[in-house]
Amino acid sequence: MLEIKHLSYRVEGADGAVDILQDVSLTVEDKKFIVVTGPNGGGKTSLARAVMGINPSSGGSIVWNGEDITALSVTERAKRGISYGFQQPPRFKGMKVRDLLDVAAGEKMGHDTACDYLTKVGLCARDYIDRDVDASLSGGEVKRIEIATVLARKSGLMIFDEPEAGIDLWSFARLTDTFREIHDKKEATILIISHQERILRLADEIVLIAGGRITARGSVDEIYP
Repeated sequence: MLEIKHLSYRVEGADGAVDILQDVSLTVEDKKFIVVTGPNGGGKTSLARAVMGINPSSGGSIVWNGEDITALSVTERAKRGISYGFQQPPRFKGMKVRDLLDVAAGEKMGHDTACDYLTKVGLCARDYIDRDVDASLSGGEVKRIEIATVLARKSGLMIFDEPEAGIDLWSFARLTDTFREIHDKKEATILIISHQERILRLADEIVLIAGGRITARGSVDEIYP
């Protein structure tokens, strides 16, 4: 279970301190599918990055499976089963897609298994398994490969920041099917930052964030009729 308790995140700007997150509290039960949405600049990505440990919180605490992880590094949180899919994934010159999947899985996986993860995110495995993860790939391709690595890690908590960004409609449809499959099989707790109606309607609950605060939380029918 993920418990976010009175979390705040403050940054220093040219005109003084700016509160990005203000007293955010949120509990996510195991195996739930939560979509965080709201206006641009409202604090959605900052919340996701705080849970992963990318943005250090200014106050409050984050508890995962009963352990306070607030002071832990990104690496330590990853070891505890938390994964993060970036809005703009990094590239790794000199590393092939199959190698990246092996690193994510923590083991040398078979060819068919690696290809299966690529298929799940809408990529033709034959065309991508031996490609370098470099500038030759489009932004959408890199995004799908990164999502495949998150799936390969089999994490207890999967966080995705706008997974639909830069992806064509066919691949997006394949991704939503993958998210639905993960949730139906109760394989992980899923936290997604998104505006997309198709993803919103998969959620057990929608959390609305605006002005650095949670302004509403409820079922799809309650929040997004």
